[in-house]
Amino acid sequence: MRFLLDPEQRAFAASLDAMLTASDTPGTAREWGRGEHARGRALWARLADAGVFALAVPEAYEGLGPRPVDLAVAFVELGRHAVPGPLVETVTAAALLREPGPAKRLLPALASGASMATVAYEGAPDEEGAFALDGDAADVRLSVTPAGLRLAPGYDGVRPSLDPARRLARLTAGGELLAVGPPAPEALLIARLATAAQALGVGLALLERTVAYVGRRTQFGVPVGSFQAVKHRLADTRIALEFARPLVLGAAVTMDPADVAAAKASACEAAYGAARTALQAHGAIGYTAEYDLSLWLTKARALRTAWGTPDECRAAVLAARARPVSR
Repeated sequence: MRFLLDPEQRAFAASLDAMLTASDTPGTAREWGRGEHARGRALWARLADAGVFALAVPEAYEGLGPRPVDLAVAFVELGRHAVPGPLVETVTAAALLREPGPAKRLLPALASGASMATVAYEGAPDEEGAFALDGDAADVRLSVTPAGLRLAPGYDGVRPSLDPARRLARLTAGGELLAVGPPAPEALLIARLATAAQALGVGLALLERTVAYVGRRTQFGVPVGSFQAVKHRLADTRIALEFARPLVLGAAVTMDPADVAAAKASACEAAYGAARTALQAHGAIGYTAEYDLSLWLTKARALRTAWGTPDECRAAVLAARARPVSR
């Protein structure tokens, strides 16, 4: 089966690529990591104007969706350009807000970009809040608790993560109860799909930058990229990413939990492999925070375990395949 984007989707991806290329996303990501959100919010507004967040919001609440395939197309570009902010969490929030009252109150602002959301899953009922991505920047802080979905009243402190552009905040307990019972199952699917697409974009960016670098860097008077060992490593990276791409697009079509879990595991592992290849090819310079490559290296590592580790996603696939098929 071939998963090819239609002309409209290709144009959408190209327009996002052009906009983000002109936006100095590395500089924006560094400012975001320091807690300076002005440029990040301006970029967020431009993404919203392009319709990115509206793709996750139902039409009844001033959105365009849900349109998972188009959302995956967008998130590949967001990952390719290392856009900071609670991107996955905002579209996940759109899937969590299903009750008419809260949905009518909160979703239009998410679709328009006027608000950004973050989501945290609490553990035990007596746990004091939960960590959420960019809780200091988000306007809507959702906490999924054993009792249901709550609108957290605030956050208490910020801590750094492996990816400097992914700031973690502990949400304060309590807050308005928006929905009772377990979260909408679509929320986890959207979160994993968006994470998979974002990771795919990260991996593609890492590969592109590495190919360019080994073409410039010379050793023994010839480009490093001419060495057979380097060629093989880059080829393996390209193959892993190209195998992940149809899994991501196919999962966006079916939205089957096993397909989404497989896409998430494959894309995130491919991106992590691309990060390892990039680091090996670049050498010591790849470790430096001042070098732009580090923005994608740390993001690949963070996304690998976000919204389900590779082992958890593989277990979900195996569990689905082990279930008897009803006739």
